[in-house]
Amino acid sequence: MKLKGLIFDLDGTIVDAPYDWPRIRDDLATGGQPILKHLELIDEPARSRKRAKLEAYEKAATEKAVLKPGIPQLMDLISSRGVRTALVSNNSGKNVRFLVGKFRLDFEIVLSREDGLWKPSAGPFLHVLNLWGINRDECGVVGDALFDVQAAEAAGIQTVLIISTNRDRARFEGTGAEVFDSIPALQERLSRLI
Repeated sequence: MKLKGLIFDLDGTIVDAPYDWPRIRDDLATGGQPILKHLELIDEPARSRKRAKLEAYEKAATEKAVLKPGIPQLMDLISSRGVRTALVSNNSGKNVRFLVGKFRLDFEIVLSREDGLWKPSAGPFLHVLNLWGINRDECGVVGDALFDVQAAEAAGIQTVLIISTNRDRARFEGTGAEVFDSIPALQERLSRLI
């Protein structure tokens, strides 16, 4: 069965942005929790103070973001096949809109953390499937992180394609995700799935 829809992650998948996530988590003192979960669980005024720090880190990285080589060609292929696309990011709506505009990206659906649905929850992916009216087996997820894999698994989406360097491949062992070291390699595989 050919895929009818693809859900993409943004940072690390469509664009490269210079995030130092270990440093950011240390600075926010998340205690090993995912950042958004940590912010959800703490009280004011600490929540607002830490959210402002996170937004400052995100803004700096967003301003330096570059489009990954091969993305325009990949998106052209997907468009030419009539496959629907959605962008689901844990980044802020402001940063997502900035990057979508800067790189003239065209997605039917764009969700950011302000939509109240973020990965690794299945929520954002299930929301997209519901809006499209397609089944889980008609959709694929393209990302770069374990949160993308976990959200897809929680949503019951089995086609998960990960862009990752060879040194990071081990993180995805046993997940069922297919891992690619470049956009052209991903495009080759997608050309057979859509």
